[in-house]
Amino acid sequence: MTTRREMLKYGAAALAAASAGRLFADVPRASHPLNLLILGGTGFLGPHQVEYALARGHRVTLFNRGHKDASLYGDRVEVLIGDRDTKVAPGLAALEGKRRWDAVIDNSGYVPRHVRDAAQLLKGRVHRYLFVSTVAAYQGNDPVCHEDSPLRPLSSTETEQVSMQTYGEMKAEGDRIAREIYGKGATVVRPTYIVGPGDETDRFTYWPARTAEGGTVVGPRADAKDLQVVDARDVCPWMVTLLERDTAGIFNAAAPGVPWDAVLEALRPLSAQPVQFVRPPAALVEELKVDFPLVEPTVSGGIFANERTSFDGSRAARAGVHYRSIADSGRGTLEWWRAQTPERRAAARRWPTAEQEKTILARLDSH
Repeated sequence: MTTRREMLKYGAAALAAASAGRLFADVPRASHPLNLLILGGTGFLGPHQVEYALARGHRVTLFNRGHKDASLYGDRVEVLIGDRDTKVAPGLAALEGKRRWDAVIDNSGYVPRHVRDAAQLLKGRVHRYLFVSTVAAYQGNDPVCHEDSPLRPLSSTETEQVSMQTYGEMKAEGDRIAREIYGKGATVVRPTYIVGPGDETDRFTYWPARTAEGGTVVGPRADAKDLQVVDARDVCPWMVTLLERDTAGIFNAAAPGVPWDAVLEALRPLSAQPVQFVRPPAALVEELKVDFPLVEPTVSGGIFANERTSFDGSRAARAGVHYRSIADSGRGTLEWWRAQTPERRAAARRWPTAEQEKTILARLDSH
């Protein structure tokens, strides 16, 4: 059964698709249109990929469970209904047969078994397989992770439940599987936190939305590591470009780190009212057990093995990805956020809460 929160997210996806369509309206057509298959296509990344691909003149087929808005792209795309889990009918039946595609974008490969089943089924009928991995796949032993840094091992082949603890290692295994099956026909993109219009996690959205309210904004903690993100409006079209160029290899999609003081200053103009930022000391944050979105280190434990590790995104930059500014991401995200329904905005997670902000400020004032 579709929950109310899921319905609100579907509406958010529709707004993101409409926004992406306007953004790519003047994109020139590709000289050689591709026949693309996207596994997923209706979440955060999908609208930015699909709308760009359509603007370039590519033919797009989506494979998903059909739970989200079936009319998201109208009749401009073909939708095949199924399930990544072959144990859940109808499974991958819609992808069986002799049909061929030039390339696949695998957005929805979280469980290693699901990745292997789809990749093997399509082997020989797809020229290039682009797997969307994550920098959380790295072990994090290196101060700076490059594309050849070691990935996390899979602790158990029996575990298929995606959680904060298993996410990185399961994506790492999917990453390995895609490269094992496709060899030089594999392209792997390992993004850091993806931000921008359409983000269903509300993580980056918190900062421009809270800053726009004005007043005293608490956080992030004083010892926060520099923020590394990539905007969906940059990384998603670039993935399509990699397919157009038939580019093989592994790429960290991670903009250079930005100190949080600079992040906050970049967002300050979003507020029409005076705004003050207060960076609480780490000891107080740890004592009160308060986490801030996209801020590391965390109290509860993040998705990275080493929260002090950074990621080198220079190879992706040389391959053509553009990393827009935090200010640009903040403006675009806030515009998208303000277009959401009041119900969607009310359903968003807010952390720290207003009460936690008050508690931190009171403790700081008492010293």
